[in-house]
Amino acid sequence: MTVNDALAVPALRGAGPVLLAGAAGLSRQVRWVHTTELVDIAPLLRGGDLVLSTGIALPDRAADLAAFAESLDRSEVAGLVIELGRRWAEVPEALVAACERLSLPLVALAREVRFAAVAQAVGERIVDCQLEELREAQRVHEVFTELSIAEAGPAEILRSVQRLAGASVVLEDAQHRVVDYRSGPGDDAAFLADWSARSRVVVLDGRTGWDEANGWLVTGVGKPERGWGRLVIESPGKPPERLVATAERAAAALALHRLHDRQRDSLVRRTHHELLVRLLADPSAPDVLQRCEVAGVPLTRRRLVGLAVRRPRSADDLGQRAGSQLDAVVAAVVHAVHEMRVPALVCEIDGAVRALLSFDFSTTGVEATENLAGRVHRRVPVVIGAGRSVDRVSDAGRTLRESLHVVDSVRPGARARPVNRLEDVHLRGLLTMLADDERLRLFAARELDALKEHDARAQTGLFPTVRALVRHPGSKSDAAAELHLSRSAFYDRLAKVERLLGVDLDDPDILASLHVAVLADEVLGDGAG
Repeated sequence: MTVNDALAVPALRGAGPVLLAGAAGLSRQVRWVHTTELVDIAPLLRGGDLVLSTGIALPDRAADLAAFAESLDRSEVAGLVIELGRRWAEVPEALVAACERLSLPLVALAREVRFAAVAQAVGERIVDCQLEELREAQRVHEVFTELSIAEAGPAEILRSVQRLAGASVVLEDAQHRVVDYRSGPGDDAAFLADWSARSRVVVLDGRTGWDEANGWLVTGVGKPERGWGRLVIESPGKPPERLVATAERAAAALALHRLHDRQRDSLVRRTHHELLVRLLADPSAPDVLQRCEVAGVPLTRRRLVGLAVRRPRSADDLGQRAGSQLDAVVAAVVHAVHEMRVPALVCEIDGAVRALLSFDFSTTGVEATENLAGRVHRRVPVVIGAGRSVDRVSDAGRTLRESLHVVDSVRPGARARPVNRLEDVHLRGLLTMLADDERLRLFAARELDALKEHDARAQTGLFPTVRALVRHPGSKSDAAAELHLSRSAFYDRLAKVERLLGVDLDDPDILASLHVAVLADEVLGDGAG
């Protein structure tokens, strides 16, 4: 209740109130009514008290009247009401002037009134206002308690804020971009116009603030040092406490949802990790199938496709940490399977994002996988390998292993494909599958170690020469160009290779053997490629 509201109460209005001074303070809050005739009452008053007096004990001197007004102002009273007739026929000019200077509302009552009736009427109105505030606070509390229990998302929270506030509501991110909003009764176009630029100049001193220029009530979402956005409610006038409470409870609900979302996602990823590891080890275990069913990923009587996803090597140039890169890939794959409503186990295993997709038999696995891969590519640059689709749970491990072999077989710089499959990686794919076989390492060493050792001693570049030759088997000119050599210099190096290895490089079997050895060397990670 303000002083202006109090003057409209029938008990006071019937006494013929006349405002003599302090019109600028009519919006002061009235917290209670205090009747007094003491000149030194100020220390006993509280902020927001409306003082009623007949003036019979007030001083005569102008300086003392000014001092009395100043003492009331220091106590932050709401206003001073003087009943005329008992002491003064009109309020002394000195008191009027002092109250005007202090913007302290000074009201004269032309008719006699029972102060007790005024105190009761105003007090009852104040209590009614406080009860209404409590009811509103309870309503806000109940709404957001229900939202928290239901783990409501941003859309439901913003809808509830809009209903409680009756105004437009905006959720923005840390870069001041609009993430979502709900329309109020006003002009949305004007409210949202040039949003980012206007929002950047609004700086909060605390958790919540009102920006008068924009007419925004703004509160941060999340901890100040790690806040990821702000909630803005349209409020052309100074917002009441109820609206502030609504904004802050909504911000807390949004932050809680974000926390629950991260925890829920973390738990799901751990569960998926455990299930995929078990499927790779022993897909026939009955408890694994049951747990997959409970996790929402049925495996029996389904078409299963394994996926392996990695960031391309060029993504390292983005300067992101490996963990952040994997999180982005996991998020992209999870978002894609949710969009397509495909049951899937998705997690990170040994630096690659692995997934097992579960399709019904009416779905063409190849087309669905291509569709899903396209959605992932639109979100993050990746290399995707897919295993062959299988119809039996016992083969789930095979399609998962094939997908990893495929994605590890994709040569850097190779032609980009939405999805790479076994038929796309050819000999390199076979060698990747055999990478753990010690015999492959021994073969590559037997074919190439002599060249590498000679290069280490004499810096002759014989190994790069052989690599260029097998990459361009049909054109020695192209092979020489790859090394930026003339044809004569390239032929000279080939002659040295033949003498060192004791072979004829025109022999197709020798070329095939060297080609396999070079590919194996790259797959094993020992090659310069």
